Amino acid sequence: MKAEFWQERWQQGRIGFNQPTVNPLLIHYFNQLKLKKGSRVLVPLAGKSIDMLWLAQQGYEVIGIELVESAVIEFFAEQNSAVTITQPTKDSSIKNYQGQLAGQTISLWAADIFALSATDIGAIDAVYDRAALIAMPPEMRPSYSEQVISLSDNAPQLVLTLNYQQNERAGPPFSINSTDIERYYGAHYSIKPLAQKPATLNAAPDLTVTESVWLLTP
Repeated sequence: MKAEFWQERWQQGRIGFNQPTVNPLLIHYFNQLKLKKGSRVLVPLAGKSIDMLWLAQQGYEVIGIELVESAVIEFFAEQNSAVTITQPTKDSSIKNYQGQLAGQTISLWAADIFALSATDIGAIDAVYDRAALIAMPPEMRPSYSEQVISLSDNAPQLVLTLNYQQNERAGPPFSINSTDIERYYGAHYSIKPLAQKPATLNAAPDLTVTESVWLLTP
């Protein structure tokens, strides 16, 4: 997917992937990561998800990465948070927005995830992937998964995916099954399926969809 695709989606308000409430699967299963308070959680392709606010409320520092800068701006504006903006890398197109919410730091990078390094974002204790892997077309997923592993130094992950008959609908979101998860992460993680439940796609409400939760531990 090219950057222009996502820029256009945000400009047109076609952001059905942005949910108005905290994902219940995050609430129910995040404790499976067994993180200490103050741990740093990476949220790739974060958008303006309020899941990040929930993570801060639980006592975790949040590091989000989002390609579309307007989404980052909207997140802090909607949370009525003061924000500090810096350009910490040599690439002037990369910006870091940092604010304080629920007593925790939320640091959102307005950047292409592939343009960042582990040195840029700092140590990561866990990854929460709700809408990143399923946003990637098949040809990008291997490099995406490798990049997240590199950025997080192989930290444990909680990954949420959707599964449906691929030929019934083109993504994003794209359908991900257990074979895909094993292909992208099996060399680095022990993979444990935690849950499966029926779900609905806003753009295709009649499609039979299953949402799955995966725990990835090194």
